[in-house]
Amino acid sequence: MGTVSGPVLVTGAAGLIGGWLRGGLPERGWALRSVDVVAVPDPRPGEELLVADVTDLPAMVEAATGAAAVVHLAGVVGESTWPAISATNIEGTYCALEAARRAGVQRVVLASSNHATGYTPRPEHGLLTEADAPPRPDTFYGVSKVAMEALGSLYADRHGMDVVCLRIGSAFPRPTTVRHLATWLSPTDTVALVDAALTAPEPGFAVVWGVSDNTRRWWDLTAAEALGYRSVDDAETHAAAVLAAHGEPDPADPVLTRVGGEYTTATFEDDAVVEAERRARELPS
Repeated sequence: MGTVSGPVLVTGAAGLIGGWLRGGLPERGWALRSVDVVAVPDPRPGEELLVADVTDLPAMVEAATGAAAVVHLAGVVGESTWPAISATNIEGTYCALEAARRAGVQRVVLASSNHATGYTPRPEHGLLTEADAPPRPDTFYGVSKVAMEALGSLYADRHGMDVVCLRIGSAFPRPTTVRHLATWLSPTDTVALVDAALTAPEPGFAVVWGVSDNTRRWWDLTAAEALGYRSVDDAETHAAAVLAAHGEPDPADPVLTRVGGEYTTATFEDDAVVEAERRARELPS
């Protein structure tokens, strides 16, 4: 349950994960202040709605004033051009953190990504810890998440803020590819992970994997569980349908041998992948 006064400011609240949080965080005791560059649909009872660009620092300071915490989701999802990524994802993260600092908000949760370390090979044995996966971005998008984590570290060290970076795996309503059987983060577990990041006592600066407790997962959940995260979902419940559609996995497939999956392949096509992920996010749960 929320333990501090004031709403949680959620940036990018009109997006997929924003919608999950807007539905789930109030059930865990959090009031919400939702902001996006477009109008947020279907307001919940008591929810504060704002329209603002995350790169507009004065507007973000105003939005953060009186907030208990900031959950920063806003940005370009998936690979795009360098101007789009740098302007929205990197500048937007700076503005979210600086607005929190100026408004006196102590806790910030940042939506990082597995693509910050996408070229990291999967270990032959055991699970990959955060310490085993230093920055190794697979795309401009991945670079923006490395910058996000670096900015979070700076604000934690220089300004004494609590900043938790969630290296999100594959946040979809359900797993739809073989890789997702390892990397899926369910809607329910997304809410639980963000709630843990908001309520963990004095986390300082933390980087944790954001994935459900999947039978085939690649990533160690110890650090996330130390925050209080408890996953209730497992992609294996969808494995039969996924494997029927795509066949058994090839252990030598580069999509399955590196953290970043298809983002690391020579045939990666930016527009095709972005469009495919957009369509996947629109599938019903």
